[in-house]
Amino acid sequence: MEEITLPRASTPEEAGVSGGALAAMTREIVDEGLEMHSLMVLRGGRVAYEDYRAPYGAETPHAMYSVSKSVTSIAVGFAVEEGKLRLEDKAADLVPELREADKDERLEQLQVVHLVSMCAGKSVSVAADRTKKHWVRDYGAAKWIYAPGEGWHYCNENIYMLCVILRRVTGESVTDYLMPRLFEPLGIARPFWETDGGGVEAGGWGLFLKTEDMAKIGLCYLHDGVFEGRQVIPAGWVRASSSKQRDNGAASRVGDAGDDQGLWGYGYCFWMNTFPGSYRMDGMFAQFVFVFPAYDACVVTTGGEPDPGAIYRAVFRQIPKLFEKSDEAPVDIPRLPAYEPPAEAPRNPVLEAKLNRRCIRFVPTAQPLGKAVGFPLSMMPAMILFMSADKAGGVDRVHLRFGEDGLKLSWSEGKERNTVLCGMDGRWRKCRVTLGGVGFVLACSAAWEGEELHVRLRNLNSVAQRMLTFRFGARAVRMLPRSLPGLETMTAAAADAVRTGMKSKALGKLVAGVMDKITALAEPTHVGVLR
Repeated sequence: MEEITLPRASTPEEAGVSGGALAAMTREIVDEGLEMHSLMVLRGGRVAYEDYRAPYGAETPHAMYSVSKSVTSIAVGFAVEEGKLRLEDKAADLVPELREADKDERLEQLQVVHLVSMCAGKSVSVAADRTKKHWVRDYGAAKWIYAPGEGWHYCNENIYMLCVILRRVTGESVTDYLMPRLFEPLGIARPFWETDGGGVEAGGWGLFLKTEDMAKIGLCYLHDGVFEGRQVIPAGWVRASSSKQRDNGAASRVGDAGDDQGLWGYGYCFWMNTFPGSYRMDGMFAQFVFVFPAYDACVVTTGGEPDPGAIYRAVFRQIPKLFEKSDEAPVDIPRLPAYEPPAEAPRNPVLEAKLNRRCIRFVPTAQPLGKAVGFPLSMMPAMILFMSADKAGGVDRVHLRFGEDGLKLSWSEGKERNTVLCGMDGRWRKCRVTLGGVGFVLACSAAWEGEELHVRLRNLNSVAQRMLTFRFGARAVRMLPRSLPGLETMTAAAADAVRTGMKSKALGKLVAGVMDKITALAEPTHVGVLR
């Protein structure tokens, strides 16, 4: 596949972007300590500005969360254009096994258009076990909260059902179907997309893309589906999916930005913005592609921000100033501050000699609480894996090997075993691991603080950092796992996200209760034995 790199302007001003407004935006993001991992501003088809928060970089795909929905929507658009699918097609005709789990007459009213516009009327519990292999059956068995088309309710599994339908009508996985139609024409390498047990993409989540990949899709939408002179996405679908199809009231993934709520709405897996004529692809923790047709511009972000509304507001406070013509001289734009590993600290040769090549076995009874809520101890924070169909977890057989270049940390989770090198010289080491069947790149470091060993594992494909504190006795080992941002903050943000559009107070209470349990039980101190 031909690699396609977007053209770059030498300065923001050269592309018609105000350096002053851009500096004000980034200064707010930096001063507020917001968890932004990358920022890209485009105008006139060129990248006017980009920044990555080290050790995150341009080369690493990032978890998209619900931006995945917009890409699924594009696949639906291709299928409609090619006559393989109609928006009026009934879901139960395309997936007959739904009738085995749902005898309600409302099922016969459910159409593709209801799924893609979030007005299906089904409500799948956030507490549902996503490791199960029967997602279609579970969707059919989910309760109805209204008849199709009579309301708006944000439900991830609506979009999963679209992937099931696309598999039936195209004979291919959604990823395979999109390769020659979307990814290859835009120069996007084959992405990873999490699937159910049968290989059907999750649809509503699970896709990993680079910041520039997101920008290419945004540019394609900005230009009515045309990219580098070629009609890639059907123009009619671009206009329909990015237009307000449903009134979702004041519900928003990013919260009240203080503007006229009447301008908000939902298209076909695209969100309307408060700024007239603009819309966005929107993923939890601040994965955004903002499209501004009036200014031939896009703003793209990735992040791990528990309050994505803060990043939304930082961007929109500078609209339209960001794109207004200015004679200002170039200004210094604050850069995203790097995530620094611990400073180099004195080594502990006595404990290192004792621990070298020994094995830590964790007591099985130390992990049942986390398992009970679907989050057994993992080397990754729970919020990285909580949407995974094949969760990692159950850390055991931990080996510590110290050398001049740092700490080699090896461990088992289920059937997977990984080894990473943790720099002990104040520098990250990048390593690849596989957890729950998903490949990740980690930036790893370690340092002694007296008798305690502190290990940091920052996932460069996702949202958070894992911090592990080891305390050693004669034979007993205690390991305290923590996350940054804190798990309580991340779970509260996740609860807010899944509550979006929920009219049921009881369901909202259930969501909050589940998240509280995760917070309380997912990160207890774990006890092990040195062997």
